[in-house]
This record gives sequence, structure tokens and C-alpha cells, in this order.
Amino acid sequence: MEEQKKTFENDIIIGRNAVREALSGGRAVDRMLVAKGAGGSVVQLIAMCRDKGVPVKEADAKKLDAISGGGRHQGVILFAAAHEYASVDDIFALAEQRGEPPFIILCDGLEDPHNLGAIVRSAEAAGAHGVIIPEHRSVSLSSWAGKAAAGALEYVPVARVTNLNNTVRELKERGVWVWAADMDGTPYYEADLSGPAALIIGSEGKGVSRLMKENADAVVSIPMKGKINSLNASVAGGILMFEISKARTVKGG
Repeated sequence: MEEQKKTFENDIIIGRNAVREALSGGRAVDRMLVAKGAGGSVVQLIAMCRDKGVPVKEADAKKLDAISGGGRHQGVILFAAAHEYASVDDIFALAEQRGEPPFIILCDGLEDPHNLGAIVRSAEAAGAHGVIIPEHRSVSLSSWAGKAAAGALEYVPVARVTNLNNTVRELKERGVWVWAADMDGTPYYEADLSGPAALIIGSEGKGVSRLMKENADAVVSIPMKGKINSLNASVAGGILMFEISKARTVKGG
């Protein structure tokens, strides 16, 4: 039993019984990995994940062996989340509760959990009401992200959505002006960043995707005076978050 409950960096749960207990007990869950061709009770675990909206992916058994560090995973590994995921409606509800126009951060293809944690931490300090990440091809709320957030996950809702572009359209329909952060945009000091706002922060290597920029209302940039033409995603995001916070304070919203 101890072997089935083995964890790695407090981030994974292995073994069919331990995974079932975690799913039944309401543990904050990020995703589940199953061995290709696994059957029996694993099918039931997959159904439980689908009922809870937890992504499930197949992988070669050797990959599960490597992740579990030699533990008896029985063809299934559950990745715990550092905090329960929220919904987009939860983010809007927090803004309404505070009597403020929504201020939301979207992460487009972010890959480094430390960057996600740093962004959540900056979002909390800047007064943002929530962070939105995509379900696929993106970093998630792993223990590493939770550690980098340094407690901010207790105050900033993080929502995970199946399609970030559809979410951008939803935000616009709900009256939020969506900014994409990119080096080719309007300098932040020339942009009106007040009012209901969402900021899209791109991935570490590619930045904001073409489609996301097209769906955004406008693009905003941080002018660079040095020889390096880009900043770390969380650093750039932090600068722009506080500029939005400043604009909202000066203009009262």
C-alpha cells in the first residue's frame, strides 16, 4: 500500500487504489496519465476523470515507469494540482464582489511552471481577479507552479479552459477589452489600459500566437532600449500588469 501511495515532489499519485481514493475524495487534480492499452479498473478511473473534467492522456508504460521512479503504478499516474481550478465565472464573480471592472490575465502556451507561478504572484499583487490557462499544450498548476506563486493561489483564481481563443471571444462579449502583449504593439505608455481589461501573455519562445493576436482587441508592447529585444514572460507580464493597475487607479476603474 505504501508503494501505491508513493509521490514524487508531492505532485503525483500512483497505483489504481490510491488514484481512485484521490478522485473520490475531491483532491485538486491536474491530469491523469494511463498506459496504452490499460484495461480493467483503469477504464473506470478514466470515466471518473471525464466526469470531473480532468484531462486524460495515454503514454508508453516505460514513460510511466520513469515518472514513478520505479514505483508500482499499475498503469496509471494522477498528477495532483497545487490548488483547485476555478471557472471563468468565478473570476468575474470576484471582480463583482470587489466592485471593480474585471482584470484578467491569460497565458497562451506558457511552458515553465515557475513562470506561471510568478505570473500568478504578480497578478495578485497588481489586483487582478484571475488567471486563465488552456487545457492543452500549456503548463498547469503543478507543485512547482504552486511554490513559485508563494501563496498567491489562495487569493487568485486560476481557470483552465479547453479553447483559449473561444474564451477571448467570451471575454469580449462580456465587455472586457483584450490586450495581447507583443513587441510589435502600441507602447504601453501610449495605450489606454483603464477599464475592464484582459492581458494575454505568450509562451517563452514564440510569444502570443498569431490567432490570439488576431482575436485580441489590440496589441501592447514594452519598448526596449537595450540590445536584447525581449523579456522573460513573467517579467514582461508583471510590468504590464502593474501598468494596467496604475491606469485603473488613476482613472478609477
